[in-house]
Amino acid sequence: MRQWGWVIFWGLMSSSAMAEVGVLNLYSARHYPTDEALYSDFSKATGIKINRVDSDDAGILARLKSEGSASPADVILLVDAARLWKGEVEGLFMPVQSKILESAVPAQLRAKPTETGGTAWFGLSTRARVVVYDKLKVARQEVDTYEKLAEPQNKGRLCIRSGSHPYNLSLFGAMTEHLGPVKTELWLKGLVDNMARSPKGGDTDQIKAVASGECAVAVTNTYYLARLMRSSNSAEKAMAERVGVVFPNQSSWGTHINVAGGAVARYSKNTDSALKFLEYLVSPEAQNHFANGNNEWPVVQGLKLDNPALKAMTGGSFKSELIPISAVGMNQIKVQQMMDRVGFK
Repeated sequence: MRQWGWVIFWGLMSSSAMAEVGVLNLYSARHYPTDEALYSDFSKATGIKINRVDSDDAGILARLKSEGSASPADVILLVDAARLWKGEVEGLFMPVQSKILESAVPAQLRAKPTETGGTAWFGLSTRARVVVYDKLKVARQEVDTYEKLAEPQNKGRLCIRSGSHPYNLSLFGAMTEHLGPVKTELWLKGLVDNMARSPKGGDTDQIKAVASGECAVAVTNTYYLARLMRSSNSAEKAMAERVGVVFPNQSSWGTHINVAGGAVARYSKNTDSALKFLEYLVSPEAQNHFANGNNEWPVVQGLKLDNPALKAMTGGSFKSELIPISAVGMNQIKVQQMMDRVGFK
């Protein structure tokens, strides 16, 4: 788990000081250096100072539960759909109403409205979960759907990170929606049977494994591949050039996307500033930053995409699945049980 980057003086602040106008306390799992410009631009435009705490999704949710009503947090930024859903069902977010957010964020990329009409969280950017393959050993049509990864033709070819990682849990939860639990469990068993090695490492490691010949097929989020494609390191660029990329299921339900999103903390003392910050993150300027600064796909439709790596992967657009993110989250326990039964580590 990442270490908490507490601003030192927070522990000395009174509750009244934490409610000071012009201050925003942010808990963020977005540990990307390129996001610094987002925070700086917001502060310059509004005069609102951001105090930030960095951790991973699980650490942030655990901290919020531990702090309870004493939490200084105003805004929560997480990078996985299942964790956003978990924070919602555990009551860690404050449902809010915002015409700006509701018009900018598609319905399937935000929480379902509560009985009072508020929304607990909103997607802010997406990452497609794609297949990379060795262009010398694998034909594109052999891996152009997620289902084909479990077929006998890919025996001994597959590299993938741990099944318990949120990125894979979300993919598997989506597959459960598409295929149903019985077929999904058979599919997971097929993935296990086709592995070239036991799951290990992160998404970049899977790409490297394909480029080095350790395996022939792997699963990764798009922004990891885009980083290599845009790298100034010649060895990393060569790795990206060695592999092909497929956006699976373009002829059926579309490619699985995971979402990074934000919420107002349940016990926020600065709710006006918190909502203003979330609305800023769906502005054209912020959405273009997600795309061009961190190689993510914007949630707002119709924006010009200037990122050369993302454009090279798809020509600028692709068909993505439209199942509600909340459905993916609700399948997590079921998916964990299936993985245990088939031996997916």
